[in-house]
Amino acid sequence: MKFYIIGEREIVLAFKLTGIDGIAAETRAEVLDAFNRVTGKGGIVNVPSGEIPRVLILTEQAASQIEDEEIAWQKTGKFPLIVEVPGLNGHLKGKKTLSDAIKEAVGVEV
Repeated sequence: MKFYIIGEREIVLAFKLTGIDGIAAETRAEVLDAFNRVTGKGGIVNVPSGEIPRVLILTEQAASQIEDEEIAWQKTGKFPLIVEVPGLNGHLKGKKTLSDAIKEAVGVEV
């Protein structure tokens, strides 16, 4: 399964150590450009393998900059699936952790 990450430079470097390709993007324009290239939006897929990854990992910081585009993409039901991970400073204020989401949905604390 192909993974790809978009986010802050340090996080992208850490993922590259595990063999996951990615691109460092900090501004909204950089994040949106990388997102469009990875998802193939506009007919352009510009990732090293030349194919759309199955899972796109976004840091919360990057995801917060393209929230509307991310939601619109998720509603299409196409690959890549989008997963958000915390950045270097932990979770952004107001974001639920995975444990919080499970507790809310199921009623069981993980």
